[in-house]
Amino acid sequence: MVEQTVISDKILILSDKPDRQVRQLRRAFAKLGTETIFCPLADIAFDTRYPSGIAIPTLDGKLPAGVIVRSISGGSFEAITRRLGILHALTQLGVPVWNSAKAIERCVDKSTTTFLLAAAGVPTPETFAVEGHANARAVVKREVPHGLLVLKPLFGSQGRGIRLIRSIDDLPDPDEVDNVYYLQRLVLRSGPPYRDYRIFVSNGEILGMMGRCADGWITNIARGAKAELVVGPLRSKLAELALAAAAAVATDFAGIDIVQGCEGNLLVLEVNSMPAWTGLQSVVPVRVADCIAQAMVALVSPQATERPAA
Repeated sequence: MVEQTVISDKILILSDKPDRQVRQLRRAFAKLGTETIFCPLADIAFDTRYPSGIAIPTLDGKLPAGVIVRSISGGSFEAITRRLGILHALTQLGVPVWNSAKAIERCVDKSTTTFLLAAAGVPTPETFAVEGHANARAVVKREVPHGLLVLKPLFGSQGRGIRLIRSIDDLPDPDEVDNVYYLQRLVLRSGPPYRDYRIFVSNGEILGMMGRCADGWITNIARGAKAELVVGPLRSKLAELALAAAAAVATDFAGIDIVQGCEGNLLVLEVNSMPAWTGLQSVVPVRVADCIAQAMVALVSPQATERPAA
């Protein structure tokens, strides 16, 4: 007789802490009559005593009906590899995981995001990702005469660690960037104030968008930028580009960052697979957590309560 992996009717929300977005998600699922559990991904174990091979706190060997990945804490290469392995395993077991490990890997690594966007024909700034100070110097020497560059952490968010590269002398030492240099062409914009746009995509639909306005050229809400409502014909162009970017990276939900150059051209800067939406909610009426919960419940509700162990 084949052992059965029992599927619970609970949705698992993975996050380092029960932040505002987690609380909103739990309330949204509760309104739909769906129970949620919450824990950090680091607390889930591979455990071959169970038919699934996965041990999740409070589920007693069962698997969740679905998983929402809100955040993954930092850690060693080994720790992150194991945590992503858990997400890969849950997908292998047939559990819907938003976002999947593959999508998260593609988004967290900015160089892979850029590669996939360019391969799909989605406009994005010229980008160069190299290892070693000598290779970075060669890129800067070759490219700066054609326009300034921006150095970003390969794994980073909220505008931290970004610096303008005007010459070779602006390059940091290798140990400051783990010997990896992710360099992107600076998109010239009118300003100050400076603007870019964050578009929230879920399940192939646009949930909302906002402009981010700041006195400086770094326009993250976490760095003090102000959220603005987006109106006019620009909305349809942003929506089309955001949907194309989400499809190129294969995210279930994402925050797409788009910038408009001085000549009116729109370019995708990043795709965020674990985006916050507090700033967005301050300018749009749609409730992001409700939309995510509704889409996940619609996906998992037809599922059977048991499936064969892998």
